[in-house]
Amino acid sequence: MRNSVQKAENTIIAKGAVVTSGKVIAEQTFGFWTSLFENHHFRLVGGAPLNSFPLKPAAVNRSVMATKLNEIRLFRNRVYHNEPICFLNNRIDFAHVQRIIQTIYDLLSWIEPNLVTYVNYFDNINSKIAAGMTL
Repeated sequence: MRNSVQKAENTIIAKGAVVTSGKVIAEQTFGFWTSLFENHHFRLVGGAPLNSFPLKPAAVNRSVMATKLNEIRLFRNRVYHNEPICFLNNRIDFAHVQRIIQTIYDLLSWIEPNLVTYVNYFDNINSKIAAGMTL
């Protein structure tokens, strides 16, 4: 994590900008943020990352959150690397995609319920899935 922060600072300096906490935060990867929920890092920061999700159910602990965030991260990586995301053997299956979407919406609602309404306004994934199923 220290290397990630140093890399961010170096990137900011290389751009000729002033290093600020906000800029360092903006430079971090999704992997950096998910690593905050790994047991070692989580303990180092006193469990503070869970405070980012003030409306989460009481049963959702560090381990559950780490699993959910890593599922999203792995899915995002598959999309980024143009790997298949909707096939099960020889048929089209969007079940995993739909679970990831629901997980994202769950996490958003645990931060701020209005985020769900906002994102849903722009979200056209279900119409794309429906169109893909008719191919």
